[in-house]
Amino acid sequence: MTGGDPKHGREVMAHYGCVTCHRIPGVTGAQGLVGPPLDRMASRSFVGGVLQNTPENMIRFIQHPRQVVQHSAMPDLNVTDSDGRDMAAYLYTLR
Repeated sequence: MTGGDPKHGREVMAHYGCVTCHRIPGVTGAQGLVGPPLDRMASRSFVGGVLQNTPENMIRFIQHPRQVVQHSAMPDLNVTDSDGRDMAAYLYTLR
């Protein structure tokens, strides 16, 4: 869906610290309780609670969450375009 590599996306989630705040199925150490659990992302209607769940919107929110939701607790982590596509590709495997 995103043109990304889901396996690499799963791997880089720890690098960017996603595991600190989120529970993410299949990602080692992802037991955070600050952000929402990311299970079933492929089945959700919205990304960040405000954007329609499309690959473009998922990547946008991963890369620039506060441009989408100004007061989001999720920080901008300087996610590259390639890593953003890969992370979104992995999240779309979660049904």
